Amino acid sequence: MRGFKVALIERSYVGSGTSGRMHGLLHSGARYVVRDPAAALECKQENDVISMVAPHAVENTGGYFVALDGDDVEYQEEFLRSLRRVGIWHRILDPGEALKEEPFLSPRARSVVEVPDKVVYAGDMLASIALTAFSEGALVLEQAELYGIEISGGLVESAIVMDRFSGEVRRLRTQALVNAAGPWAGRVAGMAGVELEVMPTAGVMAVYPRRLTRRVINRLRPPSDGDIVVPYHGVSVAGTTAKVIEDPDSVSIEDEDLEILSSEASQMIPALSGMRISRSYYSVRPLIKTESSKPSREATRDFKIYTHSKPSNMVSAIGGKFTTGRLVAEKLSDATSELLGSSKSSITKDKRLLGRDFEELVEALRSSESSWIVERLRAHSSTLDWERLRGAVLSISVSLISIESRKILGWYR
Repeated sequence: MRGFKVALIERSYVGSGTSGRMHGLLHSGARYVVRDPAAALECKQENDVISMVAPHAVENTGGYFVALDGDDVEYQEEFLRSLRRVGIWHRILDPGEALKEEPFLSPRARSVVEVPDKVVYAGDMLASIALTAFSEGALVLEQAELYGIEISGGLVESAIVMDRFSGEVRRLRTQALVNAAGPWAGRVAGMAGVELEVMPTAGVMAVYPRRLTRRVINRLRPPSDGDIVVPYHGVSVAGTTAKVIEDPDSVSIEDEDLEILSSEASQMIPALSGMRISRSYYSVRPLIKTESSKPSREATRDFKIYTHSKPSNMVSAIGGKFTTGRLVAEKLSDATSELLGSSKSSITKDKRLLGRDFEELVEALRSSESSWIVERLRAHSSTLDWERLRGAVLSISVSLISIESRKILGWYR
């Protein structure tokens, strides 16, 4: 929307990496308000933006921060002071009132603070971003792995891409390379001879087969393992651990991780202790490196944008949250636009994403060869299950625009 030709190179599928594996929380900022007020303020502001531009991907659940018997009273007082300082709306509840609202909450609750946490359906939102970008002229290339970077005269000249559908190696000439690869950003930078200190940090989540709460339930204590339960569609997601790792592609989930999550989460929601974990998964955070003794917890959840000196037309981002992803993209685009001589400003905080209405999706799908799939999707739009099927429809739609993007580049035969 700033006048450039843009191609997204996605080595797998949109939403298959860090963003599609988050725990579902659209942060109010409260979780970071004590130790990381800058990130908390960004979350507060972006919560409102995402709720406006992607209402179909957000559930306004609200959230409780709950202190149990024995939890640090001084921290609770600092939490309330910090909420006031950053300007995050909150309300102190009587624990008895909270138990009426959330009957599965622990009777050991001694202090409850309500905050405007929400749930964001990651797959729906990510697909909507891709579809909206495509409708504005961007190309979305799934199964297109960055294989190398060609540099000439101190500038990135081309991205070498492995087309994993055909097995062919392709070359994309470029005036600027934007490195937004999350925990893999250091690997991408290394292809251009740049050192970028990312601290990949794995977090494990446990999924329980029932939704036990209306709201997001957080433990009112310094962020630690197993201190949040998120109601996501019809399940409950307990999270999360934090462990610095070497390779984002080599993460294992240990029994100990699940035992910690079960033990800690069931202190807030006792019914979880007798419930089987239906599945588990992990995500890898792209944190900014720190020398702290507890690097995974004490690292900021803010982000940094780097405009590299050599190659001077590459821009990288590390850090941030799913909640602040749009803001990260805005600042990345600001830096890239400056490199390429454009003074246009971002308008994404006012740009409603496609995906709420079916006809918008049809408009975004331009491939005549896919018309039979579009008609199948259209048939679902007037059925009882449209809301439940929307996520699948959006996912299929992204596959269709990836095919169309290949056609535009001449990759598709």
